[in-house]
Formats: sequence, structure tokens, C-alpha cells
Amino acid sequence: MADDIALLGGFRQPVFDAQATFRLLMTAMAQPGSRHVVTAEVSAPDGLGLARTALVLTLVDADAPVWLTAPTPRLAAWLAFHTGARLVADTADAAFALVDRGAALPAGLSRGTQDYPDRSATLVLEVDGFGHGDTLQLEGPGIDGRRTLAVAGLPAGFAELVETNRTLFPLGLDVVLTAGAELCALPRSTRVVVSEG
Repeated sequence: MADDIALLGGFRQPVFDAQATFRLLMTAMAQPGSRHVVTAEVSAPDGLGLARTALVLTLVDADAPVWLTAPTPRLAAWLAFHTGARLVADTADAAFALVDRGAALPAGLSRGTQDYPDRSATLVLEVDGFGHGDTLQLEGPGIDGRRTLAVAGLPAGFAELVETNRTLFPLGLDVVLTAGAELCALPRSTRVVVSEG
């Protein structure tokens, strides 16, 4: 008998909630650094968090392998049941990398290729919260002048990652920061300068 955890959770209204989450993410990507709250009714598996769960249920499918900081058989079963996706151990194979709060940044994620820049990975980082912590100065498409975002709990090496990321454009990672039900996006086209708080 399958572990019951595989059947638990997910969106309460899958079509409506997935559409709402997708629109929210597109708005966040179009307005880098703006904060948004996921309002979809979703039950999150242990350790994944509401916003990350909603993103997974909306974006991930059988053609989008996932890398997790701390994979477990139960989480793998939940992911397979709800999305059809498989977990990968090699970061280079991941379409999405989900990094737990306080965990180290993974190395080796795909940045895409010159012919296929869209084949890069999306990095989803769970942080402690927004409104305090390190200060991010953001510039680029979707930002009128400059936007400031305060983020607590960024992993070590984040400043170097976003600095390198911008120089690779149109290659590079798209980054989504999540904290509970809240998220904000840092697409690869955004210039990010981090000042430690």
C-alpha cells in the first residue's frame, strides 16, 4: 500500500489555484523584487512551505526534474503523485532546485546554452523573511530606476551568485525567493547588489 503522504496535500481547487499562482509568479517576474502573497488554498508537505508548494504544483511536471536540499522517500512520493516529476541527485539535471532555509547553495545548476538559454534551471530559495536583513539593490527591466528589497536568511555565496548571474545574460538562473506564503522573483535580467545588514 502506498504511503498516505503521497495522497495528501496539493491544491484545494487545482485548476483555479494553479492559474492564480501562475499569474502571481508572472507579475513577480515582471516586477523584480516586488513582494507577493500566495492566496491559493494549498496543503504543503512537511518542510516545503506554502509558496514553494504552490510553485511546484504550478510549474513542475514530468519533464521538469527537481533537485531538493534534503530529499526523502515521502517527499519524492508526494512529488511524483502530484506532478509526475522525478527527483535528481545531480544538480546539472535539474529544471528546478528547491533550497531549504539555511541550506547551502547548490553548485552546477544549468545556466542554459547560447542556442537554448531557456534550458536553465530555476532556483527557489526559502529564506527567513522579507522586510529586514540584507539589503538588495535591484535595477533592470520592470524596475523604474531602482528597487530596494530587504531579505533575512540569504545563504552564503548569494551575492556572488547574483553578480555572476547578471554577467551571463541571456544565460543564467531565474531566482525565486520564498518565505512561508510570500514570494518575490529575481529574473536573470535583474542586476542585484547585496549589502549585508
